[in-house]
Amino acid sequence: MDDLSTRSLTNPLGQAFWLLRATFTVAPILFGLDKFFNLMTDWSRYLAPWIPALLHLSPRAIMAGVGVVEIAAGILVGLWPEYFAYVVALWLWGIIVNLLTGPGDYDIALRDFGLSLGALTLARLAWLHHRAESQRAGLTARADRGRGSVIPDEGLPAPHSH
Repeated sequence: MDDLSTRSLTNPLGQAFWLLRATFTVAPILFGLDKFFNLMTDWSRYLAPWIPALLHLSPRAIMAGVGVVEIAAGILVGLWPEYFAYVVALWLWGIIVNLLTGPGDYDIALRDFGLSLGALTLARLAWLHHRAESQRAGLTARADRGRGSVIPDEGLPAPHSH
């Protein structure tokens, strides 16, 4: 197990990255879609009363907007987790504020705090993955230009051969 990269599913680092990436892609999309159908629950019951009053919108309209944001967040995490996992963490913190100032769903607020830590973990692993992919692309590009030896960028570890 000498290849401790996020590219490989044969090590804990790669497994953690891909598991979190899949989770924070699929879950927001599914939860976002359900905001339109309320199959899992009536989502508007979790909405703090001050939010519809502040926005002058019905809870149903707000939940539809939430659904759109969550679907977009899931798609964007799937594409660029190194950036959008932070957005998901911030979104979860907004949900926590809503829950703490609303109908008293403190257990769900605590769960969402744990999820936000998972999103932050994904962001950090995704940064490492992006950095390794950028280095790999740079090494490949330099090798393709016909240079005899390929020297990794300073400060980045040399890739391991399999």
